[in-house]
Amino acid sequence: MRTAWRVIAELGLGVMRARGADAIPFLQGQLSNDTTRSAGRWQLSGYHTPQGRVIALLRLTQLAPDDLLAVMPLELVPRVVTRLRRYVLRAKVQVTDDSPQWQVRGYPAAPSALPAGAVSLAYGDARHLALIPQSAAAPAGPIDGTRSDWIAADIAEGLPQVYAATSEAFVAQMLNLDLTGGIALDKGCYTGQEIIARAHYRGQVKRRMQRFVSETPCTLLPGETGKLADGRSFKVVEAIAVEQGRSEFLAVANPPPAAGDANPHSDEAEAAGAATEILISAQQLPLPYALPALRS
Repeated sequence: MRTAWRVIAELGLGVMRARGADAIPFLQGQLSNDTTRSAGRWQLSGYHTPQGRVIALLRLTQLAPDDLLAVMPLELVPRVVTRLRRYVLRAKVQVTDDSPQWQVRGYPAAPSALPAGAVSLAYGDARHLALIPQSAAAPAGPIDGTRSDWIAADIAEGLPQVYAATSEAFVAQMLNLDLTGGIALDKGCYTGQEIIARAHYRGQVKRRMQRFVSETPCTLLPGETGKLADGRSFKVVEAIAVEQGRSEFLAVANPPPAAGDANPHSDEAEAAGAATEILISAQQLPLPYALPALRS
């Protein structure tokens, strides 16, 4: 992973805005995290179907109690805005695509100076994600980082992302949202909450997001499915190219097979691998957090 970059200007991210007296309670009933605790940080939160499938992952923050911003892949902003508007009904909130109003930039640490009106908050271990008004001049200096640098840091930190190709493909725990602070189990009801809570308390989520690097050259994209050399089926969450044409990637798969296990993949994994197109040999890499053991 390259770490010597200073700023990234093309992250492929867009911005949704929710404004109005009911902005917080409205989003509280839609998202998996506690929106009342979203001030002063980029709060990871999932937007789910009633079946608990992740439509999008939002990084949410409050500008004021009646004004919130959410960052997500640009391609998903119109879909999420349209879907949320269906449930506004009489709530005093406006949900808009504000992507044209902001420059989205990434920094390896807190930036030293940003123009008035900019929002820069901690993201991940040390990085900062900044929103700068389009009307303001961006800070001077070289733009020497790439979107791949940002994704590489996400993969190393075990932070998931959802794109159009993977929208509604995973339930929350498959993406480790319960391990990365994306779920508030002590809040009230929200869309998909029943399925997510059931999976948590029963502890039977067999397939989890894990980190790998291929041992031979290959190109992987989010949403692609395949099979590892040890027989486990996988679906790619995020991937980047690394040395010698290989790929480092996050993928949802079963845990590594135990010694002597002749059938490491469950029926669920077999179903997920029915459309397998890729067979690769990959080394499993550590995540910065531990995956929970399956309960018997």
